[in-house]
Amino acid sequence: MQLTIETNFPQVEAQLKRLREDIGKRTLASAINKTIDQAKVQMQREIAAEFNVTSGFVRERLRVRRASAKGLTIEAELIGGRGDRRRAMNIIHFVEKSVSLATARRRAKAGTLKTLHVKVKRKGGSKPLAGAFIGNKGRTVFEREGDARLPIRPVQVIDVPQMFNTRRINQAVVAKILAKFPELFEREARFYTERFK
Repeated sequence: MQLTIETNFPQVEAQLKRLREDIGKRTLASAINKTIDQAKVQMQREIAAEFNVTSGFVRERLRVRRASAKGLTIEAELIGGRGDRRRAMNIIHFVEKSVSLATARRRAKAGTLKTLHVKVKRKGGSKPLAGAFIGNKGRTVFEREGDARLPIRPVQVIDVPQMFNTRRINQAVVAKILAKFPELFEREARFYTERFK
């Protein structure tokens, strides 16, 4: 007597198909999540290397929407910003904190000692922001819109999502994803196959 799942155990066949699909989805979701986590670390490093911010500063502004094995599509997202879809942040984060004595003397001689200086990119020197001042209890840089005291407006600069979208950084992170995903998928496939034998 021959037993086949298709004819004798249709419910087992259905369970088996579901199990295989479930293992596949779990494997895929896990590999995607591990890849996106590594991409997040890579992005932090790349942005901190290019722009005058720390990795911690970038980490606070990056979110990961994790993939799950539920539903028809499995995807994860690496999201810049804090969920408020900001495209800019105040330039206060790039204001020069301190200068050397020689720089201070040179600026005093030029009459620009009290001018705010900012440095957005790591390479190159700082740039003066003539007429800008710090307000809002030290949290915001403002500039006047005319010669009068008011109105004033905050001085904005690109935020982390736009930093990520610079070509060099974007290409480096995408290359990391393309290199790591097949390796991570293979590792997760072995893990789940062994687990559900």
